[in-house]
Amino acid sequence: MKAFKAYDIRGVYNRDFDKNDAYKIGFFLPDLLKTNRVLVGFDARISSPEIFEYLSKGITDAGADVYVAGLATTPMIYYLSAKHNFDASVQITASHNAKEYNGMKVSRTNALPVGFDTGLGELKEMTENRPIVPKSNKGKVIDYDRRTEYFEFLQTYIPSNFNLNLAIDCSNGMASLFIHKLLGDKPIYLFEEIDGTFPNHEANPLEPENIVDLQHAVKQNGCDLGMIFDGDADRVMFVDENGKFISPDLMIALLGHYFLKDGKGGKVLQDIRTSKAVGEYLQKMGAEMHTWRVGRAFAAHKLREIDGIFGGELAGHYYFKDFYYSDSGILAALILLQVISDFHNKGKKLSELIAEIATYKCSGEINFKINQKTEAMESVKDFYLALGTHTAFFDFDGYRIEFKDWWLNVRPSNTEPYLRLIVLIN
Repeated sequence: MKAFKAYDIRGVYNRDFDKNDAYKIGFFLPDLLKTNRVLVGFDARISSPEIFEYLSKGITDAGADVYVAGLATTPMIYYLSAKHNFDASVQITASHNAKEYNGMKVSRTNALPVGFDTGLGELKEMTENRPIVPKSNKGKVIDYDRRTEYFEFLQTYIPSNFNLNLAIDCSNGMASLFIHKLLGDKPIYLFEEIDGTFPNHEANPLEPENIVDLQHAVKQNGCDLGMIFDGDADRVMFVDENGKFISPDLMIALLGHYFLKDGKGGKVLQDIRTSKAVGEYLQKMGAEMHTWRVGRAFAAHKLREIDGIFGGELAGHYYFKDFYYSDSGILAALILLQVISDFHNKGKKLSELIAEIATYKCSGEINFKINQKTEAMESVKDFYLALGTHTAFFDFDGYRIEFKDWWLNVRPSNTEPYLRLIVLIN
């Protein structure tokens, strides 16, 4: 089955996996995670109902119960999974991918992610090689709608002094379940209708063509900023009052004004692609920076391991100790709106805030479609290390080589056929 990836199960539905594969995954999942109850939620993609039907049939044929959270953001499933002590949960989603994709994000006890190296590889082997013998004592399908509970949790983070002129692009995705109700009628909402065909643009905010409508809305309406969610609302990204896209790693620095404001400091996690500027900014607040691999399958485990307060990634994921070490686009948005509102009340614009952080010029993530990824990375590494002038070298998740005034990161994509390069210079 081609759909098993480093972080999750994902691919073009009925090409990379189908309903029979969903059934097998459901059947073997309770055995893999040693549980008799599985929490399941799903997004609004056209294929989600069929995947849910066959996944649930597999789970119940294995003798385990399915707790149906229904239509949900991915972070809502993380929250319910950890808070209500589920040892297994599945969110049916393909996140930011195009409409023909779908998949599953699997978590275990405490909402810890199950990646290929921590269970998905074994699950793949089980689905391909083990016989299926349905249990005579089948499990039940139990309604478990907890959207109100999750909304009430998010409500505690609504900015206390929210007075920003704001545009929000929901990408026709799952953020629409909560964001309007949380922030009220004052913001300008784009593409708020939940629609799994994504009729206006793909739900991937990292692609420049997908933020054009938001940029236009911000400039046309004189907004203080704009924000955009991906399809399953585990990521959020921002544009400033000029409509300029803000590199998501820089928002990690802004989060420090919320979590490190008491002067006590704390451990902060960043991914290997994050600008050096973020650490330099946060260290002044007492942060102890930790750098790790890209993706929730690695970040959530690492943040828990180091007992970090929060962390983030270049791709717009933000992780929080108080959110069971998991990521949430809406939670991150609410916290960042609090920070931005505080500075706005003092007369400082978002662009001015970011200018104080972004002391390096960034190439952005450049993608190369190349067959010999490993050989290409080794050539880059060997050339720059041979110069003998580097100040730091990281050899996980590709390579990051730092010099006095610049650095580069080259790494293979874990979800797409690309070699990715980022260069920053002072």
